Amino acid sequence: MQLRHLLLCSVFIFFVLYAPQPLLGLFASHFSVSPATAGSLMTATMLPLAIAPLVYGLFLAKRNPLTILKFAMLVLAISCVAFTFAPSFELLLLVRFIQGITLPAALTAMTSYIGVTYQADQLQRNMTLYIGSTIVGGYFGRMLAALFTDFLSWQSFYYVIALGLVLFAIAIPKSSKSASIHAAKSPLLYLKQLKDPLVLKLYGAVFCMFFCFAALLNYLPFILQDSFAITNTRDIGLVYSGYLLGALASIATPWLLRKSSTPWRLLTWVFVFYSLTMVLLMSQQLLLFVVAFTGFCGAMFVIHSSAAPLVNKISSAPASVTNGGYVSFYYSGGALGSLLPGLVYQQHGQVAFMTVLLLVCLVGLSLVYLAGRNTIRG
Repeated sequence: MQLRHLLLCSVFIFFVLYAPQPLLGLFASHFSVSPATAGSLMTATMLPLAIAPLVYGLFLAKRNPLTILKFAMLVLAISCVAFTFAPSFELLLLVRFIQGITLPAALTAMTSYIGVTYQADQLQRNMTLYIGSTIVGGYFGRMLAALFTDFLSWQSFYYVIALGLVLFAIAIPKSSKSASIHAAKSPLLYLKQLKDPLVLKLYGAVFCMFFCFAALLNYLPFILQDSFAITNTRDIGLVYSGYLLGALASIATPWLLRKSSTPWRLLTWVFVFYSLTMVLLMSQQLLLFVVAFTGFCGAMFVIHSSAAPLVNKISSAPASVTNGGYVSFYYSGGALGSLLPGLVYQQHGQVAFMTVLLLVCLVGLSLVYLAGRNTIRG
């Protein structure tokens, strides 16, 4: 399977994940539900993403990742069409849950395929490109859903997603033995291999990273409204464009790694920068806030695109298990980050909210610093 084909599959898969987000207000109005209830459409997908990947990693360790990817994409295509015909909000939730248990199979299959197909610098480069494709899918999934809704209908974009998923799934080449993942004999051995302290520290840092990121992106509209009196969705969307700049930052990751003595040192300094942006995000000056938000997004994606290939290099577990664990920690951080800090924000406001994120980020910084120091000593 050619890499560009895999990257296009990734973009459309992330369309599925993020397309409902800009449409939550429309769903709340159409189905006469509260904003919080409408937001559960994202929760219904995030929770399975947080729980399923490790199990899927064990399952995929004995199966061809391309076969799993093709099947998952076809299921997602069917679910997109079903989503447009759901007559009630409860059925929308059910479809989103089905998507939630299907998405980790696709994500783990893609990262596992890259992990077993490429090595060394080529692994770093291609994993970075994959991370970039997830950024593009996340950003344009939101933006195109909003544009299609304005010019045509919200259903029309789902038909485009379904068509793209089917076409790219059909084009996936047939399974070959060379692409199969060599599994360990016992599933318990996979879990024992994941007890490597370096791997667990890196997983913990990734959890902290995405906890902070998911929290800020979820509550950014409320901060803009309450602190800066910005209520126009177009203006809020312009601030979100800092997300897309993260794609450019992630592409620069191989260069940054070459300039760093070790990946752990790069991760440590980027976590320091990530923490500094959270301090600046406490500002009541809009320009400084927007600049800090853009830096915040760039730092997150550099961490993400550095950590994903690093864990494949340091883990002795099968690639599918390693990447399943990575995705599980990543979305566990996102699931908790999208909920818990919001309780602080509702009660105490922007500064307290950002302080909580800063503390979590400092935990992530401590983990990568300790892992890097232990590596040097070893």
